[in-house]
Amino acid sequence: MTFRNGLASLLRPEDSVLVLIDHQPFQLTNLNSHDPHMAVNNAAALAKAAKVFGVPTILTSVIAERGGLIFPQITSVFPGQEVIDRTLINTWEDKKVVDAVKATGRKQLIIAGLYTEICVAMPVIHALGEGWDVTVITDACGAVSVEAHQVAIQRMIAAGANVMTWLALASEWHRDHARTEHAAGFVEVLKDHMAGSGIAFLWEQQLLNTPVPKS
Repeated sequence: MTFRNGLASLLRPEDSVLVLIDHQPFQLTNLNSHDPHMAVNNAAALAKAAKVFGVPTILTSVIAERGGLIFPQITSVFPGQEVIDRTLINTWEDKKVVDAVKATGRKQLIIAGLYTEICVAMPVIHALGEGWDVTVITDACGAVSVEAHQVAIQRMIAAGANVMTWLALASEWHRDHARTEHAAGFVEVLKDHMAGSGIAFLWEQQLLNTPVPKS
């Protein structure tokens, strides 16, 4: 087994490409591993973080005519961008998606979608077999049951996948608080999608701007 460790194994925005798979109404109706509100929130946060850090993002749906359009919380982050609609359940068998990923020239493939055990596990395992460095953002995924989600994650880890949550990924992309280029955008994502940290930041700003009472 090859262990994923060392500085080079950490994710970098300049080497990352994100694929968001089937965040659609039909899938959401049978999502039971996560609160649906959190699934939408986390997927939107992931999309916004990718935009903040300049990470190319491919959006793909399956039979959108019947399964519904990708959540507007995601597509609004990338206005005008084509959503690649598929018939194939395994995204990595769709040439348009794979060609779009390869065209970015990035090697760190990041995937999230619905359902974890089907539309995420298949392309992850497939891409791993082709030598891609694959990371699954587990809290921007969801399955038909807690068991299905957990078993799928175990299966992907056994195949060699790296797993993270969206905030861990964004923090790894950010890496250094001295990098101010993306700091403001990162904070905006926190304010909108990570209430505890985001509201604490606003509170901190309030306190810093509050005049000290004179004695």
